[in-house]
Amino acid sequence: MANFRIDRISEEVRHAVDQVIRGMNDPRISGTYCITRADVTRDLRYAKVYVSILEDEKAEGMMTALKKASGFIRHELGLKVDLRYTPELIFVRDTSIAYGAHIAEVLKNVVKNGEEAKNEELSE
Repeated sequence: MANFRIDRISEEVRHAVDQVIRGMNDPRISGTYCITRADVTRDLRYAKVYVSILEDEKAEGMMTALKKASGFIRHELGLKVDLRYTPELIFVRDTSIAYGAHIAEVLKNVVKNGEEAKNEELSE
């Protein structure tokens, strides 16, 4: 039963961290990104926040900025979410969305090549 509580808290932390980051005025934190999930430990001391960044050239700078601003983000999280302990935030880059886009592009090329081969066979 406690597992459902942790899942709800993780989702609330994800939503609140996303709001805080979108409200920040740091030029390094810009572009297309998504907070994909947050995993809060059972004792509510730590939270891994997974960030998916679609622009590879901005990814390293953005992850550095998030790690440096983690204290500020944690403070704002404590104001938004009512918990006994505000978890310490650990930002991790999530490449699943970029990988999914890559796989979609590969599949699109395979389908296009398959159609071209089929058209060549029909024309012969």
